[in-house]
Amino acid sequence: MTVDPDHAAGSPVHEGVTYHFCSVHCLKKFQANPRKYLEPGAEAEAMPGGEYTCPMHPEVLQIGPGACPLCGMALEPKEFSLDAEEDTSELDHMTQRLRVAALLTAPVFVLAMLELGYEWLQGLLATPVVLWCGWVVFERGWASVVNRNLNMFTLIAVGTGVAYGYSVGALLFPGAIPEELKGHMGRAPVYFEAAAVILTLVLLGQVLELRARRQTSSAIRALLGLAPKTARRVEGAVERDVPLDEVRVGDVLRVRPGERVPVDGVVEEGASAVDESMITGEPIPVKKKAGSRVTGGTVNGTGGFMMRADRVGAETLLAQIVRMVNEAQRSRAPLQRLADRVAAVFVPAVVAVAAATFLVWSVLGPEPRMAYGLVNAIAVLIIACPCALGLATPMSIMVGTGRGAQAGVLIRNAEALETLSQVDTLVVDKTGTLTEGRPKVVRVEVMEGFTEEEVLRLAAGLEKASEHPLAAAVLERAGQAAQAAEFQSVTGMGVTGVAEGRNVAVGNRRLMEKVGITVQDASVVYVAVEGRLAGKLAVEDPVKGSTREALELLRAEGMRIVMLTGDSRSTAEKVAGELGIKEVHAEVLPADKNDVVGRLVEHGRKVAMAGDGVNDAPALARAHVGIAMGDGTDVAMESAPVTLVKGDLRGIARARRLSGAVVGNIKQNLFFAFFYNLLGVPVAAGVLYPFFGLLLSPMIAAAAMTLSSVSVIGNALRLRRVEL
Repeated sequence: MTVDPDHAAGSPVHEGVTYHFCSVHCLKKFQANPRKYLEPGAEAEAMPGGEYTCPMHPEVLQIGPGACPLCGMALEPKEFSLDAEEDTSELDHMTQRLRVAALLTAPVFVLAMLELGYEWLQGLLATPVVLWCGWVVFERGWASVVNRNLNMFTLIAVGTGVAYGYSVGALLFPGAIPEELKGHMGRAPVYFEAAAVILTLVLLGQVLELRARRQTSSAIRALLGLAPKTARRVEGAVERDVPLDEVRVGDVLRVRPGERVPVDGVVEEGASAVDESMITGEPIPVKKKAGSRVTGGTVNGTGGFMMRADRVGAETLLAQIVRMVNEAQRSRAPLQRLADRVAAVFVPAVVAVAAATFLVWSVLGPEPRMAYGLVNAIAVLIIACPCALGLATPMSIMVGTGRGAQAGVLIRNAEALETLSQVDTLVVDKTGTLTEGRPKVVRVEVMEGFTEEEVLRLAAGLEKASEHPLAAAVLERAGQAAQAAEFQSVTGMGVTGVAEGRNVAVGNRRLMEKVGITVQDASVVYVAVEGRLAGKLAVEDPVKGSTREALELLRAEGMRIVMLTGDSRSTAEKVAGELGIKEVHAEVLPADKNDVVGRLVEHGRKVAMAGDGVNDAPALARAHVGIAMGDGTDVAMESAPVTLVKGDLRGIARARRLSGAVVGNIKQNLFFAFFYNLLGVPVAAGVLYPFFGLLLSPMIAAAAMTLSSVSVIGNALRLRRVEL
């Protein structure tokens, strides 16, 4: 049952997406108020089971579990939650059917292999296997025909359906079977064992696949499990444990030794060392004191501290990590397009080959020709099932993005994951990317008629409303700030406004020139009052401790490093000299950063851009791969498909290694799938029979098909252990 949101009550919800509903009840609830369930950020909890989606077709959304109408794969929850128990209904359902099928198929197989006859007993035992245990296969096969998306279930349903239907006909109406099809003692051969064994093996493959897919989501569930269930809230002289969902921004929380930090916030009292390896991959605990930021889910050491919550619920870093990994696992890599194009023509081609196989054997094959034609056609249909082809890319993406999250590298989409290994040029912003992004005022020079305290107070009054890293440095040095109004940020130059009734401008040389003041030095921050130069602030931003090692790792891999910054040339060249960066673009506006990245792209370079600020967002979007610092702005992280959780550039080297491993893994899986089908179909059709007398039993074909899928899944799961 489907509905286009354009025809539901209210305006469209997700344009171009068709929703699939498991019942009329769910459909009516959706039509009554679609926005209640499917607005971005809304929840579908009022409907049974919430939203489910397909790993291969993320555009498919369904309320409640079920099968994808396009490929037949079992759907899985779109969002993971610790509040809801893991839904294992599909796995339990398939496991139950597999057990019954195996129990009934074993005697059928023995009777057929030993040629003991008892065809009626074989039929009685095989019928529940086909009509109950394997009915899910026929349902999905029929759905594929109705939706005009032929898939692996189409082939299995046709093959086993023909085998079972023919056998029932031979059993009930033996006189209708041509004499040339009958064997010794004048009995028509039946293929109950082929249908039963094939369906049992298919069910086995489904159970193994579902179990493996549960393992691919283990990274997300492990991350979700890091959040504690409760927090200890301090309310005056009273402390009490409250459920985590009751914590609000501004609450004061106590974190005791050995506990997990409940939410994101700032330490207000006390000191400790916190293990942040769950988001950075680094095992060394980080010292925390008053003013230090702490992240929900990290583990406190031996000290205790009080913290003030500033991000709770879906706003915490842990929640954002889970959301980004979810999005990545639902995205499609460019390599998947190759598999999609092949699959679009593969199934019809296989059906045509099976039909040709039946005709050729029926006309030219040895006696009994019709029996040979039927068995070989079924073998072609079964062995060609493209389940391994369909699993090749999604499994690798799901495991790879989960592994990246564990190493502090969040990948928003599969295309970025695939492209990272091809990147040859890294463009980096200076402030907050190469440097700490927390500059300090190290020297103040005032002009005649002004005092140091006055200059700093007026500058701090304007910077109070700014989010630029320099603002924090000025405020920290000033200690107190003047009352300011009419604040205006001048992109790439500084800020202007009115403080204590006077017009004040704080910024670089270009801002001074804009307000009519001529200056020479480009390496300092200027303060102008009423159109007159009042002072100069010398500011330094220390280089991150990990930056040098990160750049050495990237250069060793042949990466070209380009630095962009809005700071003065002298400041930029000083930092570049420290880090050995030879290509520097200084005093650039946000649009200029975008232009620099654009020129590199136009010259054929594969470009990654790393930045942390709002002004980096256009360049992050323009690059082949945008990389945001996790300690930067939300706008930067929204613009970039890759986020380094703690802003450590060594994460780029990790991301490239992960990308190479995932792309290699996908190619291996696709090779296994293509090679298997290219080799198996001709053998099943009987091309080797004239030379070697070799034929492929449908049961062997089903076993090989299952083994192929399991090998692809096992190969993808190796990514969980890749060294980053």
